[in-house]
Amino acid sequence: MGCKNMILVVLIATLITKEVLATQHVVGGNQGWDPSSDFDSWSSSQTFKVGDQLVFKYSPMHSVVELGNESAYSKCDISTSLNSLSSGKDVVKLDKPGTRYFTCGTLGHCGQGMKVKIKIVKGNGSSSTVSSPSSSPSSSSSSTSPSTDASSASQYFASLMLIVTLSFVTMISLF
Repeated sequence: MGCKNMILVVLIATLITKEVLATQHVVGGNQGWDPSSDFDSWSSSQTFKVGDQLVFKYSPMHSVVELGNESAYSKCDISTSLNSLSSGKDVVKLDKPGTRYFTCGTLGHCGQGMKVKIKIVKGNGSSSTVSSPSSSPSSSSSSTSPSTDASSASQYFASLMLIVTLSFVTMISLF
């Protein structure tokens, strides 16, 4: 009976740790889902892994439309969209490796560059990159942004949870 309980605790701990380690990428960094963001630079500075989440933050004049393929993305063809979101703070889970395509559904915004291609790689959900925008070359790499602090805090919390869980499992196995 004790062995079954220990296996259950380890399984739950593994699932919790995996969720905690997932990275939330705020699309466009500090500027968010906005025409002024450089989405190509932002996305190329990120590592998107299975289990991570995209967070789209935007004003009511925008929306998020997921496109099904590279052709629709290149042509800004939203007529065959896979999904359309409009809450102003949408979260999209990256559940499998591959490429996903997003654009704004407001007329003309896609053509003006308000679109992003996300390449998702296999992974354990943790990401070494931070969800901050890639700004001009003059920005200092040593400066700390709020998203850097949040990422560090998240990784610290995940490590703490793992230590607590392993300690708990060890204690249970002793009794």
